[in-house]
Amino acid sequence: MKNRITDLNDHLFAQMERLADDDLSGDKLDAEVQRTEAMVKIADKIVDNARLGIQAATLVANHGDRFRKDLPMLSAPKQIDAK
Repeated sequence: MKNRITDLNDHLFAQMERLADDDLSGDKLDAEVQRTEAMVKIADKIVDNARLGIQAATLVANHGDRFRKDLPMLSAPKQIDAK
């Protein structure tokens, strides 16, 4: 599995196509609906996380580094020296 928002989009559209299958009925349809609900919950969290990253980048772009000391999670991870 890939880890980009565009890939998430592809997965969601593929799921829509599976739900649109006219031959899907009964237990198979129920299972596909449950799968869809699970995918939507995960997709919502991924989109929320991406939105938060954009908001953090916007904060830094608009206000520079003055918030970095108060928001250390915006800083790049510390590099470990190679031995």
